Amino acid sequence: MAEKDTYNTIDVASKEVLFKEKNSKFFGYAFPVLNEGEIKQYIDALKKQHHAASHWCYAYQIGTEKIKFRANDDGEPNNSAGMPIYGQIQSFDVTNILIVVVRYFGGIKLGVGGLINAYRTSAQMSLDISTIKEKTINVLFLITYDYKNMNKVMRIIKEKRLKIVKQKLELNCEIVISVRKKEANAVFELFNQLFEIKIKTV
Repeated sequence: MAEKDTYNTIDVASKEVLFKEKNSKFFGYAFPVLNEGEIKQYIDALKKQHHAASHWCYAYQIGTEKIKFRANDDGEPNNSAGMPIYGQIQSFDVTNILIVVVRYFGGIKLGVGGLINAYRTSAQMSLDISTIKEKTINVLFLITYDYKNMNKVMRIIKEKRLKIVKQKLELNCEIVISVRKKEANAVFELFNQLFEIKIKTV
């Protein structure tokens, strides 16, 4: 079986969704995230926006090969909020994503089963209205070479339609390319066998 080199994620935050259950209101949001700093900013912003809410429960998953995830019940009974939200992240097979469900308590207790259903449904609704995109897992290579070897390097980049991430073209040139994971070894070998040209992963 070939190694998987794609993943699903969202590029833009979802619109706000609302799920109501026995006077309680659950607002669901999905955000694209790459690190914990971004996650904190989104949660802080929602706490300001919904300062009168009773709970801000969330789950996130970051990474494509090394996965990092967290589920937070924010004061709701254990595993009644964060894990049902995280379950939807897994069910939709998405990563680099944060889902927050903000609850306004309506005076009637829902019980653990009711909470699980409400948080799961709110998370599902926020993913349902999001545009989920498939992206490739890429490897970055740094290629260093003298200016006189520029044509050799550029020819391969053009032939293989490789994506240039950044370049420094001086007497000693440096170029960073992004290559789809399953093509990485072949591309590495192409450059590695060229005289006076060095390639390494970034």
